[in-house]
Parts: sequence; structure tokens; C-alpha cells
Amino acid sequence: MTTSSAHRTVWLQRGTQRLGLVPTLGGSVAAWQLARAEGPLDLWRPWDGSSDLYRTASFPMVPWSNRISGGGFVEAGEFHPVRPNRAGEPYPIHGDGWLQAWQLARHAEDAATMMLESRHFDGNPYAYRAAQHFRLVDDGLEQTLEVQHLGPAPLPYGLGVHPWFPRTAGTRIVAPVRGVWLSGADPLPTGHTEHIPEDWDLARGAPAFGSLVDNAYTGWGGQARIEWPEQGLQLQMDMPDFDKDGGAAAHYCLMYRPAEGPAFCFEPITQPIDAFHLEGRPGLHTLAQGQGMRMRIAWRFGTLHG
Repeated sequence: MTTSSAHRTVWLQRGTQRLGLVPTLGGSVAAWQLARAEGPLDLWRPWDGSSDLYRTASFPMVPWSNRISGGGFVEAGEFHPVRPNRAGEPYPIHGDGWLQAWQLARHAEDAATMMLESRHFDGNPYAYRAAQHFRLVDDGLEQTLEVQHLGPAPLPYGLGVHPWFPRTAGTRIVAPVRGVWLSGADPLPTGHTEHIPEDWDLARGAPAFGSLVDNAYTGWGGQARIEWPEQGLQLQMDMPDFDKDGGAAAHYCLMYRPAEGPAFCFEPITQPIDAFHLEGRPGLHTLAQGQGMRMRIAWRFGTLHG
């Protein structure tokens, strides 16, 4: 992994693990690795040192995740414009926290906090304070993303994280889901179905290679497992606040599986793609001034059996 001279990586260490954070590059993660005699093993695809956030290991999505159509959204009768924010994307995507420099607020050997105060970045309607907390534990990582609304008028919020996972021929993604939003070429949702295409079906275990998938799933059970049989390794993800936050009816996830390349994404998100324009605005949380929301994730790695 190379290191950009413009952005310093802050390393956390615990046992055989190390986690690299890049606060000034969108509050992103540079790498999460396990030390092995034959060299480091990447649990998330490592950052290549470029300024492209899509080349980092992971980045936060705040104050919304995925795409917003229509040039913005209406809240309480007022239209709030939101501009496209990534080259080649016709819609604003993944919020604006990933496009700003965060501050390293706390740093210990195995834990750190990054903070961001954002006020109408690029003309967006949002004013908020966000925090990311990372703590390495003996067999994994505790991760929290939280946001507090600072503006005088209530606005809808969503959260998500965007980790990239290395993929091998045998890599599989397993997660309890009940349905999926189908999409056009945009890819904006065109309809919802519980008849999930077979090689997209996370409930049965989906291969990491296959046709393009860039879709949000509904009825997610708040757990996922990435399997790398070639390494005899698995990575389990759990949402500790799953029941308190509404269970499967209130949880969503997204898989981005490009047709080519060494990595794919499995993203825990609080709302599906373009929820601002879906009936009932599923998963969005309207926050008044001073109110907040958070997403907690527990990652655990271990030996893959069977």
C-alpha cells in the first residue's frame, strides 16, 4: 500500500491487527489488516494512496447514503437542492461527509475518534456534527457512526458505511434478507420484489463474482458474513442495536458487485437508494435541531469451518 504525501495515515494496533485511518481524506479507512508470517492479510481492500475515496478501504456515508434523484428533496413544503458530487454520477451520492476533512479527536493505541462539523457544504441544506469511533478488540473491530442535526429546521437523515472487501474465486456473502429494490441503469429503484435473482440472493449466499449488482435489500436481519475459503477465513458483521432500532422491518443493506475488479462492497445502510423519493421515505430519520442518530457495527473475524 502506498501513502499519499497529502494525507497522513493514523495507525491503531491490537495483537495481530492494525487499522489505518485517514482523517483528512473524508474520514476514511486506509486498511484493516491481520499480520501473518507470509505477509499482511487484508480484511478490507487497502487504500491505493490516491485521492479517490472509492480507492480507500472504507468511508462514512453521512448525512445520507446512496443517491438522491430530482435535484434534491422537499421537506415541510420547502425544496432543498442537492448537487451531484462525483464525476460520472448524475445524482448526489453518499452524503457530503466523505468529501470533507475530519479531525482526529481522540487517539489511543487501539482506538480513535474522528469528528466533523459540516455547515452547508457545497450548498447542501445540512448543518450537522458527525463522529466516527473505532476500537480494535481481540477478534475484530467495533465501529460507530453518529450524527447530530445542528440546523434550525428539521431535515431527513440517513447513515451508512462503505467498506470494500477483497474477493477471490470462492468468496461468498451471506446475509438474511427478504427482498430487493430492482433498478434501471441509473441505478435508481424501479420496483421492489421478494423474488430475488438467484445469484443476488444473500440469504442463500451470493458469490462475490457475477453480474453487476448495485441494489439495496429490505428485511435485512442485521447480520452478514463474508467467507474466504481460500484463506479459511470469515468475517462476521452484527448490528448491536438491531432490535432497539426496529428489527428487520427497519434495516437495509446494499451490495455493490462490479462485473470486474478485485473488490466488492457490502454496505449497512439506514435507508434504501433514493429513499427521499420513495413512498413513505423508508429508513430516513427526520431530526430536529439537537437530535441525533447512530449506527453501531461489530466486526468479528475467525476460522471458516466447513
